[in-house]
Amino acid sequence: MSFDRFVLWCWLMLAAAAQAAPHEHGVARLSVAVDGNTLSIELVAPLDGLLGFERAPRTDAERKAAADLLARLHDAGTLFKPDAAAGCKAGAVTVTAPLLEPGARALGDHADLEAQFIFHCTQPPALRTLDVGLFDAFKRLQRVDVQVAAAKGQARITLRRPARSVPLTR
Repeated sequence: MSFDRFVLWCWLMLAAAAQAAPHEHGVARLSVAVDGNTLSIELVAPLDGLLGFERAPRTDAERKAAADLLARLHDAGTLFKPDAAAGCKAGAVTVTAPLLEPGARALGDHADLEAQFIFHCTQPPALRTLDVGLFDAFKRLQRVDVQVAAAKGQARITLRRPARSVPLTR
């Protein structure tokens, strides 16, 4: 199996595992993949842990909090810091949070947010760790479950406050 196919397979397995994980307040899930010069990160978290509520915003203060959350998520370089020596620059960010869209209506008791972050690295061999700033950004988070797929294999790690470093090599 080629390296590209291996990384794609790992990414698909990590995504499937993340989808099957339960909705748990205070817990975020990260799937991290390194493929060539691309570092991809997927975040899945209950809105409660990021925002404090899991329904469409009702007040001006809640709408502002939702807008601030979306702005914070689009600042990928603040939330995630790959090794400086790897020369990684934040690229595309995609956030899926239907309840935060204008005119949204609640569909149930729980709602998750999904976000994808892409970094492009000029020196991928120097990519050894990823500093995760989610605890600083979201005070309600207590745990981050991380799955990593990279050239040297897969790994799982759990971050609890104040830990923030994810090894990308074994």
